[in-house]
Amino acid sequence: MAVRLPKRYLVTSALPYANGPLHIGHLAGAYLSADVFVRFLRLMKKDVLFVCGSDEHGAAITLRAAKEGISPQEIVDKYHGMFEDTFKKMGISFDIYHRTTSELHHETSQDFFRTLEKKGQFTRQESMQYYDEKAQQFLADRYIKGTCPNCKYEGAYGDQCENCGTSLSPTDLINPKSTLTDETPVLRPTTHWYLPLEKHSEWLSKWLDEGIYKGKQMHDPKEWKNHVLGQCKSWIDGGLQPRAMTRDLDWGVDVPQELEGSLGKKLYVWLDAPIGYISATKQLAADTGKDWKKYWQDKDSAIVHFIGKDNIVFHSIIFPALLHAHGDYIMPDNVPANAFLNLEGQKISTSRNWAVWVHEYLEDLPGKEDVLRYVMIRNMPEQRDSEFTWRNFQEINDNELVGNLANFVNRVMVLTHKFYNGKVPKFEEEQDFAGSHGPLEDSFVEAELMDVFDMLFEMREKIYLYDFRGALQQMMNISTVGNQILQFNEPWKIVENDPHKVKAIMNCCIQIIAALSVAVRPFMPFTSDRMRTMLNLPPIEEKGELLKVLDRLAEGEYLVKPGHLIGQPEHLFSRIPDEVIQAQIAKLKENDVAATPTAETKSGKAAPAAIDGSIQYEDFEKVSIVTGKILEAIKVEKTDKLLKLLVDIGTEQRTIVSGIAEHFEPSALVGKDVLVVKNLAPRKLKGIESKGMLLTAEDADGKLGIVAPPAGWPLGSKVK
Repeated sequence: MAVRLPKRYLVTSALPYANGPLHIGHLAGAYLSADVFVRFLRLMKKDVLFVCGSDEHGAAITLRAAKEGISPQEIVDKYHGMFEDTFKKMGISFDIYHRTTSELHHETSQDFFRTLEKKGQFTRQESMQYYDEKAQQFLADRYIKGTCPNCKYEGAYGDQCENCGTSLSPTDLINPKSTLTDETPVLRPTTHWYLPLEKHSEWLSKWLDEGIYKGKQMHDPKEWKNHVLGQCKSWIDGGLQPRAMTRDLDWGVDVPQELEGSLGKKLYVWLDAPIGYISATKQLAADTGKDWKKYWQDKDSAIVHFIGKDNIVFHSIIFPALLHAHGDYIMPDNVPANAFLNLEGQKISTSRNWAVWVHEYLEDLPGKEDVLRYVMIRNMPEQRDSEFTWRNFQEINDNELVGNLANFVNRVMVLTHKFYNGKVPKFEEEQDFAGSHGPLEDSFVEAELMDVFDMLFEMREKIYLYDFRGALQQMMNISTVGNQILQFNEPWKIVENDPHKVKAIMNCCIQIIAALSVAVRPFMPFTSDRMRTMLNLPPIEEKGELLKVLDRLAEGEYLVKPGHLIGQPEHLFSRIPDEVIQAQIAKLKENDVAATPTAETKSGKAAPAAIDGSIQYEDFEKVSIVTGKILEAIKVEKTDKLLKLLVDIGTEQRTIVSGIAEHFEPSALVGKDVLVVKNLAPRKLKGIESKGMLLTAEDADGKLGIVAPPAGWPLGSKVK
């Protein structure tokens, strides 16, 4: 496949929803990866715009406003300002951070809607929706509470139970109540504009599977993550359904008022939010004189969306379908969605306050912004869910940042001042020393710097492929090389007897630090600034500096000339005391709503305790696992993830509803041997009673596999 070389890049991060602060899961999901990519592109002298902004519409905003007793505008103003401050302090380098309540965004969204309406891309459909007769308004999903059909929690919302995590529809709730008046709502017909996604299936499949759009190769599908393409394929293969593009709300972007039936209708938040990328670019263009259309409509441009895996279909199916329906826009070049970051053995939960809030981290651990950036990238959930623990945070800081990078830089700087009064030594080019490949292997400065070139080039290649963890490792390998040269030669021991060798060693190490000062920039920008100050080199402006480093190394030119006077050394990082880490762990557990004795559900059942996820042996003994065979498998209508299975477990045949439709074709499952949790309490999913659970396993790419018993085991055999 021919390589496409874009002339310019438009990079987006998911618009954070302005009804609460940012936590580390947000950073790991969409913002750090995008920032690494953008800073790298700038260092390679690429034309790139990095846009984002606050998502400020939807029912959840009005609910938060009502809870706090202030207006929706005051809510979004509060969190928009918090987001701006947090992102800036964390070094997220947006070219613009916009907001969807801006006049320009409303105009852009309405114009987009008008175009689709004029082109006949919408249909009008009537549906039944809950209506509050006392408040005299239709209710969004979050305006409805009731009893969860799964766990019986009485405070479940119309879209999700926050106690057990089950996705719901308002009609699934038992005894639904309006959150506005506490009245029982009634179902009433309402009419909305729908996007008929099913009409877009054919071209979406070709674009996703082959990278071809309108007859031209636009991307290489091999560069897309497996779990992204897998989720999209599951949606398409399951049959795309019409999607409502408007809602009955009082907060959001108005449906153009000249359209019949627009009164009281707002654009669906998942229509206006991605258009926020476009309006942000338009505002940036107005501020800087750039042509925004080149980034969104020129076939030589590449659009890259950084998001979490819960937003894959919106950015890979629904938004592309909207852009296609409009007709003037190009398709995304890639949607490198990350999986989820777990915290101390559990899923991050904002409702339970089981989270590390970024603004609080910045207050509690000042000056350690880059430590968090490094740990987040080091453990980034690129292909599958990953985990953050405070102990691991401490270990990575102490062993890698302090023990490797900071140790190398400090030793070189201190020795340069000690041996040469801070001046970079001139050396004899034929001088050899023990190189990084081993203490018995002679090397030269030029050879070591070519190895640095190779590692920088490999880092470059990994970033282009969205392998940021791998790129980070390559960067740290450069520091490891420097430490090895010092370790193998011990210049402090031989400086008097072999001063010529020591000059070569120290010059080489300073060149490596200079290369590192550029290489660390995408990952740890604040550390890069401090390294440049110590080297007494110009600050990095992200205008092609990495490209210059690669060119100079390839041509055999040194990055720092002999005789250059470096600055004073300082410690880049310091060890984090146990008491600091313990305080954070204690704070997390104290804040966890589910861990407090008063946090009980209205049903009288205590919420799960916030511990490390361990169970007692006696708990496991209660679980009954038996062998079974799948007899039938069909997709549950109007769902994307659910399959209805008929499973023979020897003593009986059971119906089991399983959320594995994104990973398996129903026909491929028939006849498969499986393991079934037999004594799991029945629960209803989409009106189907599920009696049991299949055991599955997830690989490194996020793909599920069926856990099967050994061949020939009788059905109903007990497993422990």
